[in-house]
Amino acid sequence: MTFDQQQALKHIQQVEEKAGEILTDRQEIIALDKRRNDDRVGMRALQKENCKKTWVTVGPLLIKMPSKIAEELLVKDQRECDIEINKLRSNLKVKVNELRDLELNPPVPGLMLEPMSHNEMSAIKQILGGNN
Repeated sequence: MTFDQQQALKHIQQVEEKAGEILTDRQEIIALDKRRNDDRVGMRALQKENCKKTWVTVGPLLIKMPSKIAEELLVKDQRECDIEINKLRSNLKVKVNELRDLELNPPVPGLMLEPMSHNEMSAIKQILGGNN
């Protein structure tokens, strides 16, 4: 194998690895979102029922616990899912740009945009409000 062929093979391997990471992260986001939705369904069911104790599955275990504690666990799990989803989404943007660099394409325009903060929005409202 010549040097050019080795470089091309290495480049293709890097592109495939990065694309695989992106697909894996997207699947993980989908799984976490499903888990977050299941937590939401569970919390709603606990709120509708007025029971002091309820059965909860924790992995392969089925445990009877006070409904209040079960609801707190669901809220905590939902919060952790939100945090993990946000991390994956922000890392996904970076990985997409890295993949586009490897493919010799320009970065996706507007991909790294962030929403304006409350202070920035109030400053814009003051400026627009002063001109009217």
